[in-house]
Amino acid sequence: MSKPERAWDPGNPDRLYIVTKGGEETEKSDTGLDLVTLIVSRTETDPGLQPEHETIVRMCDYPLSVAEISAYLTLPVSTVTVLLDDLLSRGHVEARPPVPVAALPDVSLLEAVMHGLQNL
Repeated sequence: MSKPERAWDPGNPDRLYIVTKGGEETEKSDTGLDLVTLIVSRTETDPGLQPEHETIVRMCDYPLSVAEISAYLTLPVSTVTVLLDDLLSRGHVEARPPVPVAALPDVSLLEAVMHGLQNL
C-alpha cells in the first residue's frame, strides 16, 4: 500500500522558509515592528512581488496591525515580520506607531458634571 499524499500544510516549516527566503534579510535590519505597529501601503502592487508580499500591499490600503496581517494570512508573526521588513526596505509599505489611547478625563470633573445634571 502506498501512503496517502498529505495535503499542503500552510504552517509547514518548509513553506515558511521558502516564503521568507530563509530569513536571510532579518539579520541585517531591525525595524522594531511589534504586534500593534500599524502597516499601510504606499504603492500599488508590483508584478515582481511574491504572492504574500502582494497580498500584504493590497490588504493594507487602510492601516492594519502586524497581528491582524498575521491572522489574515494565517502565518506566524515572525514570518510576517520578515515579509514586512522586505516591503519596508523596498518602500511598498510604511510602518506607523499605534494610535495612542485617549487620556481619560479627570474624575472630579466628571463627578461635577454628573452632580450638575442631577440638580437640573
